[in-house]
Amino acid sequence: MKNENILADIKSKSLKESREEINRILSKLENKETSLEESFSDYQRLIQLNKHVDNLFKKKFKEILE
Repeated sequence: MKNENILADIKSKSLKESREEINRILSKLENKETSLEESFSDYQRLIQLNKHVDNLFKKKFKEILE
């Protein structure tokens, strides 16, 4: 998944905001009463959030190296 494929509302999140949403989604996915359709869309969002966090870390790493 390339950076361009990440939703705009996710791209605008800080690391802290992303981490908080990831934790909310994980809690929701662990709930056995969540529907399969809802779980699938949450999982897709989780993947995008994870990619965004990875991109934030890579950007900070490059800044540190410069």
